[in-house]
Amino acid sequence: MTIIDRSAIDVVRVDLGTRSYDIKIGGGLVARAGEMIAPAVAQKRAVIVTDAQVARLYLDEIQQSLRGAGIASEAIVLPAGEATKSFGELEALCGRLLDLKVERSTTLIALGGGVIGDLTGFAAAVVLRGIEFIQIPTTLLAQVDSSVGGKTGINAAQGKNLIGAFHQPRLVLADIEVLDTLPRRELLAGYAEVVKYGLINDPAFFAWCEGHGAGIISGEASARRHAIAHSCKAKAAIVGADERESGARALLNLGHTFGHALEAECGYSDDLLHGEAVAIGMVMAYDLSARLGLCPLEDAARVQRHLASIGLPTSPSWIDGRSFSSTRLIEHMAKDKKVKDGRIGFVLTRGIGQAFTPAYVELSDVAAMLDEAIAA
Repeated sequence: MTIIDRSAIDVVRVDLGTRSYDIKIGGGLVARAGEMIAPAVAQKRAVIVTDAQVARLYLDEIQQSLRGAGIASEAIVLPAGEATKSFGELEALCGRLLDLKVERSTTLIALGGGVIGDLTGFAAAVVLRGIEFIQIPTTLLAQVDSSVGGKTGINAAQGKNLIGAFHQPRLVLADIEVLDTLPRRELLAGYAEVVKYGLINDPAFFAWCEGHGAGIISGEASARRHAIAHSCKAKAAIVGADERESGARALLNLGHTFGHALEAECGYSDDLLHGEAVAIGMVMAYDLSARLGLCPLEDAARVQRHLASIGLPTSPSWIDGRSFSSTRLIEHMAKDKKVKDGRIGFVLTRGIGQAFTPAYVELSDVAAMLDEAIAA
């Protein structure tokens, strides 16, 4: 077992003027949450929002830590799973918060993965027209992506994350020790978002991932800490320059237009996790770029080889019991948030670490790539 130095904490600053905040990365942060949260809250009261799986593991520990710091807390425990990111669950959560008589100075704590973080953040944005919240992400995917940057929201029948708000957290605590309780499949799903940062604009980091990705999955603490800190720095830089996705932040959607379409076709079920969809989507983005003559074929092949070697899916055929059509997938993409003037804007690439957006592509080329991927 790797010994983790709990005294070592990496701090990444998300620079947004008066709404700036820190991401703290290290071991044992759940046990120390109270002392870290206390300076960040206006009222010594917090409401923890979590799911049933995470509650069994960490709720008692975090409430004890909050009590030790003089912070009273109540907990709301929701069902686990993507289905929780819904209108019904949002309405129920807001109602329970109002029943608890939260005030604008009360802080919400999102304790869980991306579903809990997105839903809690959206509730924080709308209850009493805005209260503060803190992210304590418990999955690799949430630690490197969804907990950072202030995107909150829920899914709709028409697509993923189509209803939400930009609402920045007050603090993010990423405890690398909680990753030891994750199933391998969840770790792999999170790793797809780690790789994304190298594929966007950092070829050296992608090369590092090629050498250390297996260690991240197997539990090497130093590799995990570096991957999380580097990913958070990359996202913080992009968010600091483009908070509301009017330009460069759209690069963070590499692979997501394809991935969200696959998720929608799977009914947002556990048949396909978000990170798995992103992995397939990134392969598709590189394959489409190569098909259009924008990206070297070897770079596209390199992306596919690395993701497959780690154990991530790289084509829709990986998804058991599902059949896909390019027509249906393109219909889902047409509902994407990045559609402009009726045209789908893709994130494409000129090679490893050379992503660009928006790229408007003939849908016949997209369909040809999808047909080939579906048949693979």
